Amino acid sequence: MPFNDRIAQGLESGWKVIDSATLTEHHTAEADVVIVGTGAGGGTTAEILAKSGLSVILVEEGRLYYQKDFKMDELASYANLYQEGMSRTTKDGAIAILQGRCVGGSTTVNWTSSFRTPDETLNYWGKRFGLDALSPDAMAPWFDGRETRHSMSPWDMDPNLNNDILRQGCEKLGFSWQIIPRNVNGCWNLGYCGVGCPTNAKQGALMTTIPGALDNNATMYHGLRAERLVMNQDRIESLQATAMASDGITPGKIMVTLKARHFVVAASAIGSPGLLLRSKVPDPYERVGKRSFIHPVNASVAQMPKLVDPFYGAPQSVYSDEFNFRNGVDGEIGYKLEVPPLHPAMSAGVVPGHGDEQAKNMARLPWMQSVIALMRDGFHEESPGGTVSLRDDGSPMLDYPISDYLWKGLRDAFYTMAEIQFAAGADKVRLMHLDSDWYSSWADAKAAIDGFAMAPHRVRLFTAHQMGGCVMGSKPENSVVNGFGEHHQVSNLSVHDASIFPTSIGANPQLSVYALAARNSTRLAQRLQT
Repeated sequence: MPFNDRIAQGLESGWKVIDSATLTEHHTAEADVVIVGTGAGGGTTAEILAKSGLSVILVEEGRLYYQKDFKMDELASYANLYQEGMSRTTKDGAIAILQGRCVGGSTTVNWTSSFRTPDETLNYWGKRFGLDALSPDAMAPWFDGRETRHSMSPWDMDPNLNNDILRQGCEKLGFSWQIIPRNVNGCWNLGYCGVGCPTNAKQGALMTTIPGALDNNATMYHGLRAERLVMNQDRIESLQATAMASDGITPGKIMVTLKARHFVVAASAIGSPGLLLRSKVPDPYERVGKRSFIHPVNASVAQMPKLVDPFYGAPQSVYSDEFNFRNGVDGEIGYKLEVPPLHPAMSAGVVPGHGDEQAKNMARLPWMQSVIALMRDGFHEESPGGTVSLRDDGSPMLDYPISDYLWKGLRDAFYTMAEIQFAAGADKVRLMHLDSDWYSSWADAKAAIDGFAMAPHRVRLFTAHQMGGCVMGSKPENSVVNGFGEHHQVSNLSVHDASIFPTSIGANPQLSVYALAARNSTRLAQRLQT
């Protein structure tokens, strides 16, 4: 078994892993703790609780995919590994949502960028939401521990040209830039992180905490959809779940009932509020699903004189926080600058144009470079976030209106990205806006951006970071859980994922989720052992 395949080895050694598609009759199981979700929050919680001696059951709606399935094939991977086959969008279809749906969740398909929660964000949470216990000093040891557990360190190879162009442009313009820490061990620098790591170098939940939990006698069901939490007076008695067919999409007829002393929901910032809403968990102040944040992302692409090959090499290795907190924490919206990989299928869905125009653009893909801007939403009264609600079939959806405040930030980011690309020597730049052409100079691009109609479906927007919806705070009137993820109204319910963030964070969120989940599940283990 090459590359130390932890999953194949564990399955052969007798891990308790149940493919729900193989179940032939209804059944009930019981444990100390049932955890819904196997991503950054669920995996961390499962390992810590299982190592403490508690019995743990993990529930994952997606299927177990691992090294044998990761063939650097975009189309199969997007269909299998992402929510709604990578076609998930906001309610109005204006914002594409990239989100994992597999064992390991989004940590299996992310681009490995690993940032601590910015001090400015933690200090704001303390001041605004009464979360003083989450100060930078208090969180530092938890970040330290997770950075070690997930092999996080600044990328020590030369950035690929796609990323280095961001560095070059920032240096020419006097903007700050830094190297991105990545959670990898023995990375082959292939560049296909977004479709599952074929060499097991990515140290997401799939390669770390999930095996750690299963090695300590946890049980994992995959292909099992958590339908609703069943209340008995002021406590949750059980989780009702539906086994999915082997296609991972079609609900079957087999029902599974899981009972526990305590329940941890870690099903994502869309999935967790969805489950709580379906379950009609007590919500006296109607806070579930509110204050959902997404780091709205816009982008620009450039044609460069040199071969870029933006599909090879570490997807993200250079970033700039020049504009993230430039206007203070709660002034004009800040944004983080990064670079996305440009693989053919993803690029074809992003770069404007159809037919002959698209074919002409895509023929130039090896010379193409892109910059993205991540809006730091949720810190200003004109950035209240979106709302998760339920469709008629009970599935969750996110409604995320874009305010004038956000549109201004998105326009400002277009200026910044185009200026950086021209400063780095771009021949032409095109903004990801349906009214954009290719521009041959910064002056032409700036004049065009001045006139862009900033409106849904005109600007191409994305999110790979979903946060909020079950936000934490000291007061039940404006939050769902306290600073330890403990539900304000239900004594045996915790939430351990990015849904508890009361704002976005201004950085890729995986390390923040790992650290908070480690802190909160360490406390939970102590509670359950007394």
